[in-house]
Amino acid sequence: MDVRVVYCLFLWAAHFFLAVPHTTPRGLRNKSETGDEQGACINLIPCQDNGAICIQPCSPSFHGERSFVCEDRKWQMLSDACASLDVQSLFQRISQSELPCSGEHLPFVGGGKLGHGKPGDGAKHFGAGNHSCQADFSCIIPDILSSPAIPGNIADIVELLKKISLLLSENVTRGKMQSYSRIANHILNSSIISNWAFVKNKNAGSILLDSVNLFAGKLLLRNGSESIQEPFIATKGYSIHRNTSRKSFDFSMEFNSTGNITGQVVIPEEELLRLPRASKAISVAFPTLGAVLATTQPDPAFVNGMVLSVLLPEELQNILLTFEKLNKLEQVGARCVGWHSAERRWDPRACEVRAHNVTAVVCVCAHRRRAYSAFSILMAPAAPRSSLLDAITRVGLGLSILSLVLCLLIEAVVWHHVTKTEITYMRHFCLVNIAASLLVADILFILAAIVHNAALNYQLCVAVTFFLHFFYLALFFWMFTLGLLILYGLLLIFFKITRSVFLAAAFSIGYGCPLVISILTVAITEPKNGYLRSGACWLNWYETKALLAFVIPALSIIVVNLIVVIVVVVKTGRSSIGEGCKSQDLSSVIRISKNVALLTPLLGLTWGFGLATIIDSRSLAFHVVFALLNAFQGFFILLFGTLLDRKTREALRMNCLSSRRKWGLEKS
Repeated sequence: MDVRVVYCLFLWAAHFFLAVPHTTPRGLRNKSETGDEQGACINLIPCQDNGAICIQPCSPSFHGERSFVCEDRKWQMLSDACASLDVQSLFQRISQSELPCSGEHLPFVGGGKLGHGKPGDGAKHFGAGNHSCQADFSCIIPDILSSPAIPGNIADIVELLKKISLLLSENVTRGKMQSYSRIANHILNSSIISNWAFVKNKNAGSILLDSVNLFAGKLLLRNGSESIQEPFIATKGYSIHRNTSRKSFDFSMEFNSTGNITGQVVIPEEELLRLPRASKAISVAFPTLGAVLATTQPDPAFVNGMVLSVLLPEELQNILLTFEKLNKLEQVGARCVGWHSAERRWDPRACEVRAHNVTAVVCVCAHRRRAYSAFSILMAPAAPRSSLLDAITRVGLGLSILSLVLCLLIEAVVWHHVTKTEITYMRHFCLVNIAASLLVADILFILAAIVHNAALNYQLCVAVTFFLHFFYLALFFWMFTLGLLILYGLLLIFFKITRSVFLAAAFSIGYGCPLVISILTVAITEPKNGYLRSGACWLNWYETKALLAFVIPALSIIVVNLIVVIVVVVKTGRSSIGEGCKSQDLSSVIRISKNVALLTPLLGLTWGFGLATIIDSRSLAFHVVFALLNAFQGFFILLFGTLLDRKTREALRMNCLSSRRKWGLEKS
């Protein structure tokens, strides 16, 4: 059955439905609906119940209604559906001959309050001039551009554009695209973009984007190219084929009174080689639509560049997009994202950052994933980029790796001398596994950076992230085992544990728990493509919260080990109570301070300073302190765990003396 016939039947059914009186559920309206008390919703009368809804009719020259919600005893605007446009008649003026339904006036069905025209309003526009209007829709432009871009009119225009895209998008000529763009431009003007916040349908921005993409995708190209530009929406199209050199779409558009913003779409030459036949590529740029789409996002980050729609043949897989930043502050981070049409949200899985500086971001986006209809960049407060931080990380990581290697070598040399008792054996066993886990984690950290920077394959990045997650967790769980061992030595003096039982428990905690957590994390999140974060070989946060599989165990262990340190301090302090001598008090303070200094890096308490960077992510001081304490953790383990241990020093001295004697005997 022809789609136009179906549409006519649908309009007749809707006309019958709209003729039936309908009521609003009781409790949703209050007395402010009456003309006497229209001021009740505009803060003249304080409201009593937070969350209460007040619905108020529009003034006589408009149709629709306004909704208010009670917040802090005041009525706050929730939505404004007051409209002045008769979109019903406008649509009929451009569609009458293409949708040949018999009968008189039919209502426009598209949501909102669009069917309020009087019978016969649309008919007066039909006549000899109707054919030219259908050719380019130009006859409805004056009515739309002369209407105020208030929330109600915005909603109606979005529905009008949607219907045009669905039903009148055959043979989209330059004239039709120009008229369509002028209508969309009217509601995308930067001066009225704030009115979108009160549009009743919160998905109106996404609907507009889908409608424009659908209509622009049918654009006919004259002589192999087309370019149609309005201040706040621009459309460009090119004919492409496998022998074409790389093709780019360059946009420079007005954003606000302060100046223009630029964007670029590039189809690499190697992608064009995939084309089996001549095709067309179309891109649409929206400098202000990002502010509208951002209002539907729970993510605190917001759009920091223009929105670029890209309509390409299915054979093309990856494209390059360059976005000029709106906010060019140095501490502002950037994420490349794609707009997921079905889920109506920004999704970082669509793209990754190729290059990033203060003024612009280059993204590589996967066009082969057809779910994404447009691309942009999100801005979020990021860790401050500092040469000091980079230097601390590089120097600290290098020194940490050398220190850990030296620590393991020393432990191997003195092992038989320092593990003669059960408790010293257990302590050094924990220390060796802490050093080994951190050493492997540091090496994997460097490998993760190399894999990301070299843009190697996805599977390798997943593997590196899995083992990095596992060994960082192993580090914390071995620190947890050491903390339990200290409590055992302090509180359970008369309870003896055998070496075999300790080894079984220690391996279960130190490596068993991290292995279970790591496997569950990748098994749950990877099938949804939510294991990795965008632009880095590390756990995802924004979509699946996979990072919690590291943060929760680590913070829990830090809390437990902090309690261990407190117990050690209390026990140390009690030993000097009653002696009453100032020198004894001083030695007690020194002993306590020494114990805290020794235990803090061994039990991972330095990682607790990471909380400060979360609380104030823009503070360079917090990031420097955190980097100093953790980049040098390997050095601290060598210093406090090995070199400052008296028995280890004695064993090293004895080993050195023994080596000298052997060397002397061999020489003689």
